Amino acid sequence: MSNLYCSDLSNMIAWSCLKDSHFRRNKRKKDEECMLTSIIAALEPSKRRRGGLVPGHKFKHRDREVAFAQIMRDYFVDNPLYSEEDFRRRFRMKKSLFLDMVHKITEKNSYFRQRENACGHKGFHPMHKCLVAMRMLAYGSPADSFNDTYRMAESTVLETVKQFARTIISVYESEFLQPPTKTELDTILQVNEARGFPGMIGSIDCMHWEWSNCPTAWHGQFKGRKGKTTIILEAVATQDLRIWHAFFGLPGSLDDINVLHRSPVFDDLAAGERPKTEFHVNGTKYDMCYYLADGIYPDWATLVKTYSEPVSQKERIYAETQESARKDVERAFGVLRSKFRIIYNPARLWSQRDLNDIMHACVILHNMVIEDERNLYSNHREFERSSDPPISQNRDVPEISELIKSYSRIRDKVVSNCLQKDLMEHIWQLYGNGAGPFLNRQGFCWYMETQVLENSSSLFC
Repeated sequence: MSNLYCSDLSNMIAWSCLKDSHFRRNKRKKDEECMLTSIIAALEPSKRRRGGLVPGHKFKHRDREVAFAQIMRDYFVDNPLYSEEDFRRRFRMKKSLFLDMVHKITEKNSYFRQRENACGHKGFHPMHKCLVAMRMLAYGSPADSFNDTYRMAESTVLETVKQFARTIISVYESEFLQPPTKTELDTILQVNEARGFPGMIGSIDCMHWEWSNCPTAWHGQFKGRKGKTTIILEAVATQDLRIWHAFFGLPGSLDDINVLHRSPVFDDLAAGERPKTEFHVNGTKYDMCYYLADGIYPDWATLVKTYSEPVSQKERIYAETQESARKDVERAFGVLRSKFRIIYNPARLWSQRDLNDIMHACVILHNMVIEDERNLYSNHREFERSSDPPISQNRDVPEISELIKSYSRIRDKVVSNCLQKDLMEHIWQLYGNGAGPFLNRQGFCWYMETQVLENSSSLFC
């Protein structure tokens, strides 16, 4: 019995010694690994918390002060080298509007304020940055092309354009990309009634912007009917080319109907925020304004389409008049793309958010130029008055039953067909009387002569 006890005790002591040696070996191994990791971390160059020169990159002294002095001599001194017309052609706006824009942007975004670095050297002037951003939007040139002219590096140009677009949206969106005021809406209705379309408040259509740097994994979603990756812009424009609604960001694989179903263009009407407007067409009273659209759009009470295959003379006259008035949005797209070539050329940026900001900024700048130079409706100062606020201010969502009822009225096909027929009769009466859009038209005189000749020939037969 004592021998058995001694053997068990010796086994326990041996097992304890073996376990202790194993644990000490593992601990020593962990200590060595920790020490090795600390040595490697100490040998690696530490990341700097602030910017500056990157090791291995060559410093280029671009002398931005000389470039800014040249800009001042070219455009902003008392006797500049280039005239006001040259400035407007190159930067798409008047010099006075540009200077006011620079002042507001500098107040809003600290990125555009001139600051000094650690060596006491001044950075780019706000006017210098805004000028480069406008030139980039206007011509759509590669960012590296501004390196030798404006002494600004490619990365700085891209960052300046992005900051400029975001600041333009933040400062001017509430003023130049909003629903029309009550005064503006009345003027739009009067202008379009004289054109033969009472109750019409604009024309709607979509435009595609090619995205050359679309990620490969997204090509199937953004590839349009022409086999190129695009992003869609839906817009509503009036005769003066002012864009009142812009909805951008949907992939190019969608058509105009899919975009319309996702668009907020009728949200204010469904929510009851648009003022009620009554008008008469061919003796019938209607209480919802409408947009002119092409043939792909659905038969809704708020959309008026043309006849794709007109048969009678009455249908042909109506189709020509409707298509002529509907070209307002096409003209607006053409002016927008020719004015800002960055959205005419394929987009080379990677981020869809940056493209969204650039598109909205270009639309806002387009409206700013329209308002500054044409000023067809009224002075933009009246937008700030509380007595004439924008139509869509209250964003409270109504009851779901009321919302469904409103959308049912918007999508009423019966009202759409009746409105189209009444407009055709209305335009036919204007055509026969030589009034409205047919006043003093040579086509009216030619048509009356042909009618007389046809009647006379039928009599002789």
